[in-house]
Amino acid sequence: MIKQERMVVTNQQEIAHHIFELTVQGELTGEMKAPGQFVHVRVADSFEPLLRRPISVASIDFESNQFTMIYRAEGRGTTLLSEKKAGDTVDILGPLGNGFPVEQAKQKAYLIGGGIGVPPLYELAKELNAKGIETVHILGFESKGAVFYEDKFRALGDTHIATVDGSHGTQGFVTHILNELPKDFDTYYSCGPTPMLEAVQWAYPEKQGFLSYEQRMGCGIGACFACVCRTTKSETDYIKVCSDGPVFPAGVVIS
Repeated sequence: MIKQERMVVTNQQEIAHHIFELTVQGELTGEMKAPGQFVHVRVADSFEPLLRRPISVASIDFESNQFTMIYRAEGRGTTLLSEKKAGDTVDILGPLGNGFPVEQAKQKAYLIGGGIGVPPLYELAKELNAKGIETVHILGFESKGAVFYEDKFRALGDTHIATVDGSHGTQGFVTHILNELPKDFDTYYSCGPTPMLEAVQWAYPEKQGFLSYEQRMGCGIGACFACVCRTTKSETDYIKVCSDGPVFPAGVVIS
């Protein structure tokens, strides 16, 4: 069930260059059903900026009623959000969207993320590990200064890092790593920029895959039609990333 709640900030810190980790506490946490869902955050108590910001959920702690978000502070709205401190409150709407289907993985899964598409894969990795599924993490970033959660992912399984400038890990994109890895897995999950998602689908046409799309949103609940995409079902059929997704089976969305 979707809730709107003023949640209490329990911690916020910068974990990479302009990348912030924000943990909040409240009853809304108990409504979360699957990794890959997101929340819509009102970044300030004024009417400017007007629109909420969609932010993915990186980790959920049901026992303490807390969840953690990771976001990039790059505009006025997210910069204002980055100024929140422990004890402050934030107006949050959620959980929104459909997450990753954890039950589809059988024995081994590849988790492939790029940039700010990496955070939801962390909660996914935790839940897959809890089910006894082996996870391999292939994560791409711009540079060493943008890398985050590497140690956390390594604690859950084999982890590979790519950076565009080669300052850490493999130089290039996640596809450069994928080309070197065996295809001994049954399911892949991916989140990141659309070109990366297209490349992942092209690399594994015979595998079962689920992709989480990044799209600009207005309302976050499917009412404004700001995030529509075409599908492969027909030329006139469209889906809304916020309410129908953001996670879709591979091959459904036309970029």
